Amino acid sequence: MNKVKRICAIIGIILISSMYLISLISAFFATEKAPGLFLASIFSTVIIPIMIYLFIATYKWVHRNDPKKSDEISEQGK
Repeated sequence: MNKVKRICAIIGIILISSMYLISLISAFFATEKAPGLFLASIFSTVIIPIMIYLFIATYKWVHRNDPKKSDEISEQGK
C-alpha cells in the first residue's frame, strides 16, 4: 500500500506543480488565457488531493479482504 500512496503523491505533486508552471509562463507572456489558467491551478490545488484521497480510499475498500503480502508483513515487523 505504501507504494501506491507514494506513486499517488508523486503524480499529485507533478500535476499541481505543472499547472502552476503553465499559469506562470502564460502570465509572463501576457496571454489572454492567463487568468483562466490561474483559476484552473487554484481549482486543481484543491481537487487533485481530494481525487488522490478518494483513489486510495477506494483501493483500500476494494482490497480489504486480500491476504497480506510478504512485503507488508516485513514492513510491520520493523
